[in-house]
Amino acid sequence: MGALVTLDLPDDSPMLGLPWIITFGPLGDPAEWEPVVCGPYERPHALALAEAVVAEEQLMAVVEPLVPALSADEVRGEIAAAQIAARDEEARIEESDLYGDFGDVLDEELERAAAQEEHPPEPAPAPTEEELRAGFERIAEQLRRKGR
Repeated sequence: MGALVTLDLPDDSPMLGLPWIITFGPLGDPAEWEPVVCGPYERPHALALAEAVVAEEQLMAVVEPLVPALSADEVRGEIAAAQIAARDEEARIEESDLYGDFGDVLDEELERAAAQEEHPPEPAPAPTEEELRAGFERIAEQLRRKGR
């Protein structure tokens, strides 16, 4: 079994409606082979497809939103937002050190994850070709409407 990594987003996040891509790569040494990027997909399809692949192979799958940008300024804005979010996360981690041992929290999370691994959930069935094609059409329509 491989590993799947994705964003944990609130149910009302606008990112959920974006197209999503999957990057498959080696679970061990990143120099083993070049990662393969697939998509775009709708998020549920991307997650199900990634789960189906990593359930049977020792791979890492990263499922992430694809942010369609119509200009260099939009790209710069997305980069700035990501940089601000990273600084905020770093500040939160530093702040947690002031009020407690972050390692204790991490240990608890690792213990919970290990307990869950004893009974891993069955992966969702991979979407059919027809479901993926219908998703591609919805994504294409969404991209055509962007910026209008």
